[in-house]
Amino acid sequence: MDFRIDPGLCVACMACVRVCPADAVAVEGTQIRIVDETCTRCGLCLPACPHDAIKASGDVARASELALSGRAALILSVECAVFFYPATPEQVVNACYAAGFRIVHRGVLGDELVAKEYLSLWADEGWGSMIRSTCPVIVETVRTQYPELIPYLAPIATPIAAEARYLKGLHGADTPIVYAGVCLTEGGRDVDAAITFEELADLFRDRGVKVEAQAPYFTRVPEERRRHLSTAGGLPLELLMEETHASRRFRKLRGLGGLEAIARAVAVDRIDVGFVDILPCEGCLDHPLLGPSNELFRRREIVGATEPVRARAPVVEETVARGVRVGEAFPILRNGHRPPAEAVEAVLEEIGLAPNGRPWDCGACGYGTCRAFAESAALGRTTLKSCPPYLDKVGRQAQLQAAVDGLTGLATYRVLRDRLASEVARSDRTHDSFAVLFVDLDNFKQVNDRFGHEAGNDVLKSTARECSAHIRTTDLAARYGGDEFVLVVVHTGVEGARVVADKVRTGVEVMGRDLGYPEGLVTVSIGVAELAPGRGGGPEREDVLVAADRALYRAKAMGRNQVATGAA
Repeated sequence: MDFRIDPGLCVACMACVRVCPADAVAVEGTQIRIVDETCTRCGLCLPACPHDAIKASGDVARASELALSGRAALILSVECAVFFYPATPEQVVNACYAAGFRIVHRGVLGDELVAKEYLSLWADEGWGSMIRSTCPVIVETVRTQYPELIPYLAPIATPIAAEARYLKGLHGADTPIVYAGVCLTEGGRDVDAAITFEELADLFRDRGVKVEAQAPYFTRVPEERRRHLSTAGGLPLELLMEETHASRRFRKLRGLGGLEAIARAVAVDRIDVGFVDILPCEGCLDHPLLGPSNELFRRREIVGATEPVRARAPVVEETVARGVRVGEAFPILRNGHRPPAEAVEAVLEEIGLAPNGRPWDCGACGYGTCRAFAESAALGRTTLKSCPPYLDKVGRQAQLQAAVDGLTGLATYRVLRDRLASEVARSDRTHDSFAVLFVDLDNFKQVNDRFGHEAGNDVLKSTARECSAHIRTTDLAARYGGDEFVLVVVHTGVEGARVVADKVRTGVEVMGRDLGYPEGLVTVSIGVAELAPGRGGGPEREDVLVAADRALYRAKAMGRNQVATGAA
């Protein structure tokens, strides 16, 4: 089974990321994809996606080819009664024959073979801890996330794999096997093709077969569908009847989260937990491909109504079963999915910590913790664009960069504009004046032309320091343009501002000599304007910045290295 995300429907809402227990969803900007080699095919992402953007698919082309050949055996899981309802199981089986399948089985024989193996293990009381291994999702999760539990997996194949082996022994080793069900990985390599019920319905349509038009009784002698030892999924009925929920030898767990507790108990605390019947959901009837969980009891009722009476004798041919390998080995693989520790730490450093010095762990990225996110990011399965705290930090840094000139460290024109508007409003409200100083380097082009741009940058930075050195913290120094600066001096009239301007002018002149430039080359002209309250409002009032600029031109006309005043 493959899971794919339709980019035309996906809006990158991260719902699939939040529910995926295998960290198998990669986020690359606004593109989401499923990492095949990590995905356990649990299907939890299907109902979690609010946009129906995730699709599950089997090998329908291969299944159609095998059905058309007329040689294939079909293993049709009992959940078909739910999917094709109100059509009866008899009609579905008849439709499968009409579509070209040579033999149709219902998965009972595989359950019987597996149940017999479990009874053999159960009779040996010395096994200590054992985990049900008939669910491929559980097995794959153990292999990828909890390898310490691999030795505790029951060495038994899945029912579909066991039935596929049995059918090849019964009908010939070259018999193609097709499986139609909800957990398509259950057959593994023992089946030649696996398809969903939806794909089986598509195959019927392609063959012109209508399920509802089939006879309501078996048109061929049915293959065995009665049970003797087993319940659905391969557990022995005897085991379930003998062991209560309070049993210390038998534990029933549902949900992948239980594996963490088992791993702790078995590998760390060295506790014998007995036989653990663990499934990711309430069996195949609760699989996401069959619909919402709140319809589980309805589905159980439908399947229960189609279940025939139990057989009093074994339904598996012993002579064939003796040649079928029902056991399974689960090799311990080197875990190559862990990212380098330094890469994880680099991502965590980029994210940063919350104001209280602890990790954010907000879960907004789809991961439970910042470390889990960092590990996934280090593996290339997500990016920092999915981390809101990181984006907030970047946004604040961008705001800061927009507010501060990179060369001089002074405020930018954007800040100056906002500050002037605030000061005008404050002046109107409090009737308090303020002044603006427009500072311009007199011969800056000559400095650049004669000494180079690096020298020019040094002059700009030194001039900025001189501007800042003569104002209070409540005032503002901003870079207005290439070689122009503006100072906003609050609670100050034109005379006080002129004193500040003279200090700045003198300081720059001294600074130029100290830097080794020729006398009179590094100087500034300054225009000063005051915004005094009580002069009325409206568009007729001259802008204070324009007034300071005009005063600057008067200072230039006076011979440069001068201070001139004006008013707004």
